[in-house]
Amino acid sequence: MTFLLKNIKGDKVIWAVVIILSIFSILSVYSSTGTLAYKYQSGNTEYYMIKHMLILFFGFVLIYLAHLIKYVYYSRIFQFALYIAVPLLILTLIIGLNLNEAKRELPLPFNLTFQTSDFAKLTLIMYLARLLSKKQDQIKDFKSAFIPIMLPILIVCGLILPANFSTAALLFTTSLVLMFIGRVNLKYIFSLIGIGVVAILIMIILTRVYPDILPRSNTWSSRLNTFFSGNKIQDRDKIYQVEQSKIAIASGKLFGKGPGNSTQRNFLPHPYSDFIFAIILEEYGLAGGAFVVLLYLILFFRAVKIVTRIPQKFGAFLTIGVSFSLVFQAMINMGVAVNLLPVTGQTLPLVSMGGTSIWFTSLAIGIILSVSKEIGKSEDTIKETRYASA
Repeated sequence: MTFLLKNIKGDKVIWAVVIILSIFSILSVYSSTGTLAYKYQSGNTEYYMIKHMLILFFGFVLIYLAHLIKYVYYSRIFQFALYIAVPLLILTLIIGLNLNEAKRELPLPFNLTFQTSDFAKLTLIMYLARLLSKKQDQIKDFKSAFIPIMLPILIVCGLILPANFSTAALLFTTSLVLMFIGRVNLKYIFSLIGIGVVAILIMIILTRVYPDILPRSNTWSSRLNTFFSGNKIQDRDKIYQVEQSKIAIASGKLFGKGPGNSTQRNFLPHPYSDFIFAIILEEYGLAGGAFVVLLYLILFFRAVKIVTRIPQKFGAFLTIGVSFSLVFQAMINMGVAVNLLPVTGQTLPLVSMGGTSIWFTSLAIGIILSVSKEIGKSEDTIKETRYASA
């Protein structure tokens, strides 16, 4: 333990946020997997908690290892990773596991699965950070800057879209934010938004004519219709998730029922992943939910602080892109739980149960910490230079 404490570097506040979120994760997953345990593990309620703790432990190992690597090396690593991510996304669409009419995961040995969109999401953000930092001198040029930046965005988001609309939209939005911060010409950014809108409209028209092309389109349409109708529809099955989430939130009141005392976990679909924030609000109340929101905001604030202090452009783009993606995803998940947004299927980073999602989130946080640990070194170098020249 002493060895680890001596070798842990980077922003200590981010380390603290990650640890606190992990504690919330363990408590909430243990509480919300009771029904799952009785259904699949003969009532062994510790099974999913132990499994989740092992996943989190490996996540912390990834954070630790990732933060030890100097962040500039990630520029080259993820340049090649994009050439792996794209074929994996194509492979997933062809032979991926069919879950809820969507092929999102590749089957692996030992009954394991790999969600390729998580890998592609992190890879694209890193690749864009590299491109934006390298092309700052000609960033306003259409041919030499915008086209090389635009193409990977359209390819990756387009391949994710058929199986996971919300992830594709989240990644597309993150890419636009990165381009804006990277000083890409606004008219080019708006043109990219236009291309995205036209592509979605074409997809909607095609799915109306040929429903079998995109089976998930009916699910998306149903969720949007349900949300914009104010959940006032006759088919109660379509608003079951939302109703159960509202009951959980309302019964939690200000300080909640206490850890492990949720009742809606027995009725709410996926209380350990998509709707885990509703369980947090039920067991820890509005105060606990507000604290979780605050933790994500602190994470983003510390990331922005890193961006303002790191002298290298790649480190700045990398940090803001990764942190925005994580916090934006968290806000979407929490917005769905409190019925501010339509149901999307996005997990709560570092809190929801899951393997691939937690590991790539951990890798992303490790990369942010890798950037943050270089700030002190850069500032020391500047001080030494000033002292030497005085």
